[in-house]
Amino acid sequence: MKHSEINFKIQLDDQNIPEQISWSATDNPNEGIEETKAILVATWDPYHKGTLTLPLWTKDMEVLDMKRFFIEVVGTVADASLQATGDNFFAQELEAVCRTLSSHLQKEIVAAEKGNN
Repeated sequence: MKHSEINFKIQLDDQNIPEQISWSATDNPNEGIEETKAILVATWDPYHKGTLTLPLWTKDMEVLDMKRFFIEVVGTVADASLQATGDNFFAQELEAVCRTLSSHLQKEIVAAEKGNN
């Protein structure tokens, strides 16, 4: 039987706020530890029928990037839910949320660019 591992290292400041996040995985095609600005790990507890999530991001991650990260996470959930359940309606509704949020984010990006000029 094959085993695979994913490891996260979180460097915290004095107030326990992440300053640096890195990860490694045995099946990572890019060998070595990779730096990232955010992670979102979710696990399903079959006994209590609930989700445990671990959202972490570094204090220097930009807000617009964080919003894009969340949109992409929801998009990934849409794809995974279709594969896992075969429920097209559910996946399409999640994708519709992504389109709405992407449109909103694009307006924010344009406004931010105008403000920086």
